[in-house]
Amino acid sequence: MELDIQCEEMSPSRWAELLTTMKSCKTIRLDDCNLSSSNCEDLSSIINTNPSLTELKLNNNELGDAGVEYLCKGLLMPSCRLQKLWLQNCNLTSASCETLRSVLSAQPSLTELHVGDNRLGTAGVKVLCQGMMNPSCKLQKLQLEYCELTADIVEALNAALQSKPTLKELSLSNNTLGDTAVKQLCRGLVEASCNLELLHLENCGITSDSCRDISAVLSNKSSLMDLSVGDNKIGDSGLALLCQGLMHPNCRIQKLWLWDCDLTSASCKDLSRLISTKETLTEISLIDNNLRDSGMEMLCQALKDPKSKLQELWVRECGLTTACCKVVSSALSTNKHLKVLHMGENKLGDAGVELLCEGLLHPNCNIQSLWLGNCDLTAACCATLATVMTTKQSLTELDLSYNPLEDEGIRKICEALRNPSCNVQQLILYDILWSAEVDDELRALEDSKPEVKIIS
Repeated sequence: MELDIQCEEMSPSRWAELLTTMKSCKTIRLDDCNLSSSNCEDLSSIINTNPSLTELKLNNNELGDAGVEYLCKGLLMPSCRLQKLWLQNCNLTSASCETLRSVLSAQPSLTELHVGDNRLGTAGVKVLCQGMMNPSCKLQKLQLEYCELTADIVEALNAALQSKPTLKELSLSNNTLGDTAVKQLCRGLVEASCNLELLHLENCGITSDSCRDISAVLSNKSSLMDLSVGDNKIGDSGLALLCQGLMHPNCRIQKLWLWDCDLTSASCKDLSRLISTKETLTEISLIDNNLRDSGMEMLCQALKDPKSKLQELWVRECGLTTACCKVVSSALSTNKHLKVLHMGENKLGDAGVELLCEGLLHPNCNIQSLWLGNCDLTAACCATLATVMTTKQSLTELDLSYNPLEDEGIRKICEALRNPSCNVQQLILYDILWSAEVDDELRALEDSKPEVKIIS
């Protein structure tokens, strides 16, 4: 049994009602429910008396250190079997870390701990690392984003990594680590016996200086499948170093996020080689990099390579124009694996989308999710988009937000949605002006096709 409630104010009567339900739940999710430390006293009792409970998610609640102390009393009971604990943005400080350390040291069932968006600080996380080093700790996933960590945390993290072969996922994004600390961390990861699968280092103050060490992790840890270094100024020279590790035969990368990394079209030669030869790679994000049409053309040539298995390509806000759309269309008509294409916030225009649609309509194309928000589109391209919607059975998600489609364009899209051949289940239309009459048509369409979600 699963309890999943979000964004609901909890009255005393509603809370009492839910407590009865929680006694038999395997999963409890109560994000954004205005919970406080007093609710945690009740939840502690549930943790203690419900041995089937394996996941507890309490993100975005004002629990505070006192609330966590209550929770941990239940977590420390022998009857507790909790595996996943989410406490993101719960107003915790370093004071909570001593209590959580006790849980890590004593509760081998706990495999996931998510405590991001809390002011734990370096001192607090050092205490958590002590708990991780206990032989009883079997932690597999640790999320520490936005925890106000500094370079001083790395020594404690490396010691924990050395003693924790179970650890598979480590997220340290949005902490001011810097190159020296990231180099030290990477050397620790190479030496550690852990089989890390996910490493997130977004917005950590990384430059090209760190990339050789990150590359060494890629070439030494064949377990690593998910790497994110987005929002770091690594530049083309850093990307070239990363690609040395990414291209290593040991590397089995599947998901690579490089958004806002100061890349230019000069990086696309290396990226193209990666896309066309690394058959494990299924998802790459290059959002907010100045790739331009020339860079996109190189990427599309790689997509046409039979060895490419890429399923998701994110090139939003990459300085693209109509000029690249013909080669993108050609790639769409050739590549059978691509399922998700994000091209929003590029000046494609109606003419560019008309060209894209030629590739989308090709029998080889299996696109499922297409994002074209803020691409300078008007009603003029909507008839062709409507044809894609009714013809391309694989297409289930379409984003046309921030385009001046007006009533004429929206009506064409609505007509396609009404067609029994259309499989689009989610249509995203943020910040588009239409008349009250068209608004009524959209609401009526949702009523007639409840499986379709229109987000505006």
